[in-house]
Amino acid sequence: MSACTTAISSTAAVQTNALDPAHIHQLVHRAQAGDQEAFGDLFELHKRRVYSLCLRMTGNTVEAEDLTQDAFIQAFRKLNTFRGDSAFSTWLYRVAVNTVLMKLRSKQVREVSLNEPANDEPTSQQREVRHDDLDLLGVVDRIALDRAIRELPKGCRTIFVLHEVEGYQHHEIAKLLHCSLGNSKSQLHKARLKIRELLFPQQTELAA
Repeated sequence: MSACTTAISSTAAVQTNALDPAHIHQLVHRAQAGDQEAFGDLFELHKRRVYSLCLRMTGNTVEAEDLTQDAFIQAFRKLNTFRGDSAFSTWLYRVAVNTVLMKLRSKQVREVSLNEPANDEPTSQQREVRHDDLDLLGVVDRIALDRAIRELPKGCRTIFVLHEVEGYQHHEIAKLLHCSLGNSKSQLHKARLKIRELLFPQQTELAA
């Protein structure tokens, strides 16, 4: 085995060990006890994922960088509230989501109203799109998908990211965004249609 291959394997092993749940638990415990170096390690391990989440929700790199810092500040302040009922990463991403939502609310930047009338019953077109969209996130290039998400209006972009990327259920989204369950579903449907239009323009033209 070459020295280069050995180095790559060693680096991968270190990264894998760093994300080991037991190692994360140890870092969290130390950070809760006031060890700033341990919290710094947690930051390094999770910053890319948190930044990616913030970028998807805002579509703005500068805002995403600021919100990433804000999210970790909030996480540091609330760290003693983490009891280990879920993975630390899950807890951290929820802190990040709430940080972004608070920012969006304070700026009142909503191109699509979350309170517009909506029909809770899916139309035949909605049922067709939902069936086809089950594997949507798995068949497209991640970079292309990220670009398409940034093109979404902010209201339905937030719901798309929360539901399709972060795995939130509609009742959770409705609670987070203070909107009805039906409106959450309606905005997700709009986002899916727009994503399809952006990712598969030829299919959209043929359907038209």
